[in-house]
Amino acid sequence: MTLAARWWAAITCAGLAALIAGTCGLLLTRHGTAGLRPAPATRVAAFPAPTAPIVAAPQPAEPPPVAMPAALTIPEIGVRTRLISLGLAAQGTVQVPSTTSVAGWYTRSPRPGAVGPAIILGHVDSYQGPGVFFRLVELRSGDPIYVRRADGSTVEFRVTAVQSYLKDHFPTRAIYGPTPDAELRLITCGGAFDSATGHYLSNIVVYATETS
Repeated sequence: MTLAARWWAAITCAGLAALIAGTCGLLLTRHGTAGLRPAPATRVAAFPAPTAPIVAAPQPAEPPPVAMPAALTIPEIGVRTRLISLGLAAQGTVQVPSTTSVAGWYTRSPRPGAVGPAIILGHVDSYQGPGVFFRLVELRSGDPIYVRRADGSTVEFRVTAVQSYLKDHFPTRAIYGPTPDAELRLITCGGAFDSATGHYLSNIVVYATETS
């Protein structure tokens, strides 16, 4: 090999060595330093959109409203009367019927057949004679009571108790308070008669529960 050839070979080898060294350095630079790696893209969970409108779960249906009471029948004591509506008197007490011949439903109580105690009031008598609830005290447990409503339907109750309370110790909460089912309260006067005031000293209350 001539001197010129040897010189060219040396230069070529040196160039290849430099190229290889540079390539290895580049590879080391790209792969040897973790801090220089591009951070992987953050993966965000995706929730698919509904393909159809979202429909709420069905809710229990509300019971239909109970019709207004129209008439009361108590076969055991011969009562058959229409029912009038009663509100509150001026002094804050429950109104009473203006005549002794009919009974009345207290409109701030539930309608007969709805949950709660429906209140019906009637007079026991007057100076003219017996009233619509004159024989109310004769009712016994199990006796039927029927209330016809404005829509033509009839709801049946059965007597569960008959109680007498002094008016000074009237159990308002027990009679007018909430109950878990449909109940009925029939109320009239009774007990001893005070001739000085012209009023009875007690109230007769019939408790009944719906059975229809």
